[in-house]
Amino acid sequence: MNRLRRWWQQHLLNKPRIELPLWEHALGQAAVLRQLDHNQRRRLRQLAGHFMRVKTIGGAQGLCVNDEIRVFIAAQACLLILELDFGYFDGWHEVIVYPGSFLVAREEYDEAGVVHQYRHALSGEAWGRGPVILSWQDIRPGAQPHVPGSNVILHEFAHKLDLLNGAANGMPPLHVGMSRPAWTRALSTAYKDLSDTVNHGRHTDIDPYACESPAEFFAVFTENFFERPELLHRLYPAVYQQFALFYRQDPMHRAAP
Repeated sequence: MNRLRRWWQQHLLNKPRIELPLWEHALGQAAVLRQLDHNQRRRLRQLAGHFMRVKTIGGAQGLCVNDEIRVFIAAQACLLILELDFGYFDGWHEVIVYPGSFLVAREEYDEAGVVHQYRHALSGEAWGRGPVILSWQDIRPGAQPHVPGSNVILHEFAHKLDLLNGAANGMPPLHVGMSRPAWTRALSTAYKDLSDTVNHGRHTDIDPYACESPAEFFAVFTENFFERPELLHRLYPAVYQQFALFYRQDPMHRAAP
């Protein structure tokens, strides 16, 4: 059955691809894709084309989402699974793009057990079996809404991978041969170090939002793994090594085409 599924997925990937002018435009707009070699670009073009066939990418609040935007989103989303399998994105069907930050309702309990409701502005959100929601203002070409190297598309789709185990906790399904204790040790040590740095008011080149939870840590560090691999490797080499094993990629040693 697994062989049949892989054959069928490969058959779908070999269907007509994204038109070359659209594809080259997306590569030019997304800096994180520019270091891919010819074979990686070819594979990514197949994955992004399949993504656009099976996922709806639409606008909200009057935003017109054209093919340029769709390719721009699909290409960066599929960068995460470039050396994995499209099955990592199974089980959901939609990407919703707002013009800017969008409001979501949240509930919070105080020490007395009283529920407080408030609305929170977000630049992106990922639901377990539901859509990925993005803010065009925060993902458009050149946008770095939080710190240099931030990438909301990579961040939210990293949450999708994290959620494959049922909970967003910084523990995506590891591959056969990967060590769960080694993963936990590397990420926990880095999480504590970064949290101590932030709590003591010291400067960090990593977005402090990573300290919000293990889930946000995984998503923020995924951004840095692809956008600023040299920085991540210098600051947290053990995390970089674990991410290279999980994503089966080594962005730091990619050669410019």
